Amino acid sequence: MTMRRSIFLKNMALGLGASLMLAACGGGDSAPSATGEGGEAPDAAAAVLRVATEPAFPPFEFQAEDGELQGFDIDLMNAIGEEAGVEIQFESLPFDGIIPALQAGTVDAAISGMTITEERLQTVDFSRPYIKAGLAIAVKADNTDITSLEDLAGKKIAVQIGTTGADQAAEVDGAVISTFDSAPLALQELANGNVDAVINDAPVTLDAIASGNIEGLKVVGELVTEEFYGIALPKGSENVDLINDALMALMENGTYAEIYQKWFGTEPTELPESAF
Repeated sequence: MTMRRSIFLKNMALGLGASLMLAACGGGDSAPSATGEGGEAPDAAAAVLRVATEPAFPPFEFQAEDGELQGFDIDLMNAIGEEAGVEIQFESLPFDGIIPALQAGTVDAAISGMTITEERLQTVDFSRPYIKAGLAIAVKADNTDITSLEDLAGKKIAVQIGTTGADQAAEVDGAVISTFDSAPLALQELANGNVDAVINDAPVTLDAIASGNIEGLKVVGELVTEEFYGIALPKGSENVDLINDALMALMENGTYAEIYQKWFGTEPTELPESAF
């Protein structure tokens, strides 16, 4: 793991420079949901938070060989649960199914490298930002024609469905867009030579390249956007304060920094209380 983190940081520094430094399952039937009956929160010690995630987004969430969920988001959510005195039960869902699940009330929260956007805020609530990231452009290692977003005009672009990368690609003039269920699948399409570029979250793209899981790719240019990830919850959820209070406590007592160091090998920077 140490070697992997060092390679990750080296690629981050060489590929994007300072602009890329991150400033940025189901439960048992007998356990009560953190929402409780009648909209009232039950006793925190007995509460359960059903948390959706898409485990195909390393280093934030992924499935280990033994089937266990791992990643920065997983460790952070478990720490939030411990701090708040609630049990965390993860439920794996496709990324584009997470917000519908929150709206339907089949899950209580979601942590899945989800960017806080004004459009998403119309349908769900978010915690305060817990990490700063942004979109990056990946191309084949031998590609010298694409160095910026403008160079993607008329090109073939692969994206993960339902992401801000997909939204950004849709704004590129004349682009032919292919959508995939996960970021690794989009990056593999690029590695196979079927598209010209991928627009995806920078940390995830860099991790895929550094880990050697997908070979022959590189990141070009600077961050296309600056984004903040948040924990999503149903509109009007009483658990927003519960999660924000626990997250703030973890930031103040050093636990957040320890988790960040574990996965990114560097100190986290200050985060705003709101993405906007």
